[in-house]
Amino acid sequence: MENLKYTLKEQIIAELNLQDITPEDIEDDTPLFVEGLGLDSIDALELVVIMEKYYGVAITDESIGEKVLYSINTMAAYIQEKNAEKQ
Repeated sequence: MENLKYTLKEQIIAELNLQDITPEDIEDDTPLFVEGLGLDSIDALELVVIMEKYYGVAITDESIGEKVLYSINTMAAYIQEKNAEKQ
């Protein structure tokens, strides 16, 4: 799970072109939006694309998306849960 979280951080930094931020700067439980990393709704769409592109996990419901995209912890847990369902 720790490897997944670190990889997610790297992908978010690369895909959102977050300059001057390293994976170590992002706490696992820090909110990604508003007071945390300060991401916005456009960034949310990019996070959905990251989850589909790299992990084959789709988020089609906005209310689920709000919960899943809250933090690195919630994203990693959702990816693991969906991957377990596929097996």
